[in-house]
Order: sequence, then structure tokens, then C-alpha cells
Amino acid sequence: MLLRQSKRLTSLSVVVSSRLSSTSGGLSSSPRKSGIFHFLTSRFYDIESFVEISQKLKRWKMEKGNKYDVDLHERYGGDIGAAIFVLKLQGAIRFQDQMDWYRVDSKEEGSINFLEYCGKSLEAIDLSGSVINYIGLKNFGNLTGLKHLDLSRCSFIDDWCLSQLHPFAESLQTLSLAGCSRITEKGLTCLHHFQNLERLDVSSLPSVPHPLLIRILLEEMLPQCYIVGMDNHENMDFPTQREKERTF
Repeated sequence: MLLRQSKRLTSLSVVVSSRLSSTSGGLSSSPRKSGIFHFLTSRFYDIESFVEISQKLKRWKMEKGNKYDVDLHERYGGDIGAAIFVLKLQGAIRFQDQMDWYRVDSKEEGSINFLEYCGKSLEAIDLSGSVINYIGLKNFGNLTGLKHLDLSRCSFIDDWCLSQLHPFAESLQTLSLAGCSRITEKGLTCLHHFQNLERLDVSSLPSVPHPLLIRILLEEMLPQCYIVGMDNHENMDFPTQREKERTF
């Protein structure tokens, strides 16, 4: 769509500019218009530059959405502050001693009263397919009871992000990194701290060149953990929400 729009703008500026130049006093009588059309032509003629600007704008919005809100966490505490952040990213949450998941598009959204959860730990977070990055992970820095974390198909989760998960080394029980294209074997070695991890999903990691060897390494680092993926029978299909709820 961006390419088509830029092409139309370029064609329009060239046509109008040529029409003005064909008249006797077109350009000389309106130098301001001539400058505008020249700007449009030079600005949008390079389609790659136009796409690059759009990508930078998209990335700026993504980073803004991941911003750590100091006032939010000071006002409501770490657990509720993190829960609100997850819901803003279209994720799902579950508090301690609760069976139901809450997500931003659920029917229960309008009835969530976070005052009921004061003093309770945020136990499970599902951010699968979201735009969370290393900045957003700072919103989880004060969580002490997080047991389940789903980061599958998060395109901005990389090795640096995995190194920032160490605060959950003692509490985390299940972790999903399935489909995270930026994770390499270097990032996976950071998981040796998670000695209480019971289930780790590392399926479909395209940046891991030797998955079978990495699986062996993970099994040695985390002997108590069930490793999903990185074998000859790896399932390329991602689990449904119902399957996730049964796992969590």
C-alpha cells in the first residue's frame, strides 16, 4: 500500500510539474508551487526512503507502547502495574489463585477491578504475538510470583531480552519462546539460571543453526525441565489458546 501511494504521489507531481513547465508563465508565475512539486518529486521518487521512514515511525510507536510507566507502578504496585501493561499490549493475565484468564478483548474486561487483586501476585502472562521488546520487559522487574510466561511469536524478543529474565529464575515454571525469530543459541544459554523451570518451548527458532545439539545442551542445563521442540518430530503448529490454558 505504501509503495502504491508513493508511486501515485510521484506520478502526480511529475505530471503537474510538466504541465506547468509547458505553459509560458506556469513556473515563473508561481515559484512557490514549483518548489512544492520539486520537493514532492525528490522526496517520494526514492520509494525505499519512503518505506524506511514509515518503518521508523512504526518502530517509534512500538517503543512508545513498551515504555515503562513509573507513575503507574508507584500508584498500583508492581503486579497490577505489570497487568495493566500486558492488557495494553493485547495480552492476557492471570492472578494468583485465579482460574480465568483476562484479556483486553474479553467480555470481562469492563468488570475487572484491580483492587480485588491487591496483595496477590501476577501468576501468568500471555504476550504471544505481541510487540513487546526489551524496554517492555522492565515492566516486569518487580514481579516475584510469576510462574508462567508466554513470549511465543514475539518478533522483537532477542538474546538480550532473555538475559533480562533473570529476576524470574526462582519462580518461573513454564516459558514459551516458540517462533521467536531473533533468538539464537547464545540467548538460550542464559536460561541455565531457571532451575525450577518445568516446561520450556523452543520450537520453530529459525536463528538456531544446530537445534539438536542445542536441545542436548538445554537438557543438560535444565535436567528437571521438559523441552519442547528442536527434535526430528518437532510440531510446527503453535498451540491453541485452550491448549495453553491446560498447560498453564
